[in-house]
Amino acid sequence: MKDYLELFKQIGMIKEGHFELTSGLHSARYFEKFRLLEHPNIATLICQEIAENFKTQELEIIAGPTTGGIIIAYEVARYLNKRCIFAEKTTDGREFKRGFEIRLKEKILVVDDVFTTGGSVMQTIEAIKKRNGTIIGVAVIIDRSEMKIDFGVPFFAIYSEKVANWYPADCPLCKQGIPLHKPGGSKIT
Repeated sequence: MKDYLELFKQIGMIKEGHFELTSGLHSARYFEKFRLLEHPNIATLICQEIAENFKTQELEIIAGPTTGGIIIAYEVARYLNKRCIFAEKTTDGREFKRGFEIRLKEKILVVDDVFTTGGSVMQTIEAIKKRNGTIIGVAVIIDRSEMKIDFGVPFFAIYSEKVANWYPADCPLCKQGIPLHKPGGSKIT
């Protein structure tokens, strides 16, 4: 595995400040996946590294959660010549819609872009279990989680860094009055 930190900094993927994450948590560091995706040659190499890590596994499908996991899942599936499906958000988790099918005990690799709390990955795994699929591994580009989650299957991250996250009521950045930003550049007041 290569050291991608310097590359991620060069392409502007790592942001410093005060951010509200998808999970609702606050953080001083944000990983902007779209800075990576605007460089297809780099994104392809990273997805190939994920694929190489799992190529000896017997697997049939690559699955990713919307939105970030779709492109990653597609590229890993393309490299491995496997089917690609994605799990969409619903009111109670995630679900495979649009005619995506999972056969009984079909072997599936779950991939996503940035892993903080594991919410999207866990919801994707639950959607697979509802369809009686078998998860053989989980892979992400960035693992920024503070605590490791044991999925009971191999876990692979291109880059790992423990990043502090806070609930809004406990956020030291809020207490300092530092402006809060949501991904996509919108400022919250």
